Amino acid sequence: MLYVLPETAGDIIVVQATDQLTSTDYQDILLPLLEQKTATHGGVRCLIYLDQGFTGWEAGAIWEDTKLGIQHGTDFIRLAVVGGNTWLDWAVKLGAVFISGEAKHFTESQFLQALHWIDGA
Repeated sequence: MLYVLPETAGDIIVVQATDQLTSTDYQDILLPLLEQKTATHGGVRCLIYLDQGFTGWEAGAIWEDTKLGIQHGTDFIRLAVVGGNTWLDWAVKLGAVFISGEAKHFTESQFLQALHWIDGA
């Protein structure tokens, strides 16, 4: 499941993933939000918080994640992935392959640091 957190404002998107991400999470929540923000601001600063209950992606969601990266990778100014070391490899690959802006991994205890980082110059 994907939740939009209240820190989402202006060109900043902050979402929390728990349990498993589904195709619906991408199609109904993340993609419309990303398209609305890029239409208004050009690029976005995004923080994805993979909480302790996050277990990964359903098969269809992996494809949606890949499509989002291909179609919108240049729309990200900064992307922070906050979560445990289990997701570090995914965060590094996501940043290296799909994102033209900066990408960085933060531990759960560094959530506020990640929020400040995406909002930086």
